[in-house]
Amino acid sequence: MTMIRTFEVRNKLGIHARVAAKLVSVAVRFRSGIFFEKDGSEVNAKSLLGILTMACPQGSFLTVRADGDDAAEAMEQIARLFEEKFGEE
Repeated sequence: MTMIRTFEVRNKLGIHARVAAKLVSVAVRFRSGIFFEKDGSEVNAKSLLGILTMACPQGSFLTVRADGDDAAEAMEQIARLFEEKFGEE
């Protein structure tokens, strides 16, 4: 199964190291391949350095793609992080 969703980064500081670590900690729990895409560049969501190199300030949009048997659950948990502004604010 493949799932694709686009999220707006709404927390004030954007995706910084602590937020990236939260995203990685969720992504590594799943067998599915999980990828983030911004402005035509795609990185593995299980790579902290990859996420940080994307430079995602507040207001930017990130497309998330999950491929695999547990893609729906992975997407649900990633969506929750975005919806909760990564526990900030």
